[in-house]
Amino acid sequence: MAAAPDKNTDEFRLDRTHFSVVRLTDPDDALEYWLSRPVEERLRALEHLRRTFYGDTVASGRLQRVLEVVKLEQR
Repeated sequence: MAAAPDKNTDEFRLDRTHFSVVRLTDPDDALEYWLSRPVEERLRALEHLRRTFYGDTVASGRLQRVLEVVKLEQR
């Protein structure tokens, strides 16, 4: 069964009319850009990346809880 399309997909489409080629040694302004964006936009972008990397099924699931009981030695 195919996952429902992400309602924010259009927001993060690549604009191929605005790009530049730079050297890897050139300073990166990505940090300044993202710090200048509102918190809500940064969180939407983070959620988009998380769903892109892990998929909708893993991204919408919960984290597994792991519990290990260890007996403390008397000293």
